Amino acid sequence: MRDLADGFAWARRLKVRHLESLLVLEKAGTLTEAAARLHLTQSAMSHWLAEMESLVGAPIVVRGRQLELTQAGQLLKRLAISVLGDVSRIGQELHAAAQGKTSRLHVGSVWAGMASLLPSTITRFHEVHPSVAVTVTEEPFNTLLERLTRRELDVVVGTIDARAQHAMLSHEVLFDDDVCVVVGRGSRLWGTRQAFLLSELIDASWVVPPHGTSMRSQLDSALVDAGVPWLQPKVETAAITTLLAMLNRGDYIGICSAEMTRYQVERGTLQRIEIDRVIKFGAVGVLWNSDVYSETVNDFVNIAKAEGHHKQHHAA
Repeated sequence: MRDLADGFAWARRLKVRHLESLLVLEKAGTLTEAAARLHLTQSAMSHWLAEMESLVGAPIVVRGRQLELTQAGQLLKRLAISVLGDVSRIGQELHAAAQGKTSRLHVGSVWAGMASLLPSTITRFHEVHPSVAVTVTEEPFNTLLERLTRRELDVVVGTIDARAQHAMLSHEVLFDDDVCVVVGRGSRLWGTRQAFLLSELIDASWVVPPHGTSMRSQLDSALVDAGVPWLQPKVETAAITTLLAMLNRGDYIGICSAEMTRYQVERGTLQRIEIDRVIKFGAVGVLWNSDVYSETVNDFVNIAKAEGHHKQHHAA
């Protein structure tokens, strides 16, 4: 029992085979059937069970016509599911790594990429790599860039500006984007076709990205050009889901990339408000670590390039 209290000491005698056998035993319901499924003799199965119960210091099954797990057995089952799942996933990733591939791709993106480029890229990517799981992170570009340089992310779809000129990174421009002023169904401006001076909207309840983001910097620059040097937003958020929720819940006004605006307008969740100027967002591109080769990452980047060039061709 002292080993259990020590936390790790008892686990040093635990084997993956123990956990695998526990799951088989619960599913089989009897020692005889479990032994058959594991290609063991019944005496060997009984020995394994006694070993496990000695290790835990308590019964792990209630014996009867159909075995049932005790509280201790349920705790071990939870451990077994977690550990065996990790072992399986890591095994797949090791196998993929040995072939210069990866079984999981970590992608970061700003709003502009989330609208259509990234979904279309992932869809086409899965046609080539159906077994690769893709994890998508939506964060401010500075955060994505830091995580990419630390190799926590494999690919980033983001702003191609001075910050992208990093010695460790390669990049390719995919398309140019603008910043749109938008409202949702909660706004008094919903349904209006009126065009506004940007300066006329300064007293509205604004939902904008935080300082330091590309979109916020472009908005601030446009406000200065319009003779409005200061904006006091009601909400600052880097999450598109929060922006949508606020604009459709109350009388707010916000900004969004043109790519995401088009996507949301088609679905009736946002309306673009016409203003007296064009606010340029800038070039959007794909970035990846140039000093780490992965066939999987390389394929994803090439598909993103093709999707971006296709988008530019149709926009022209």
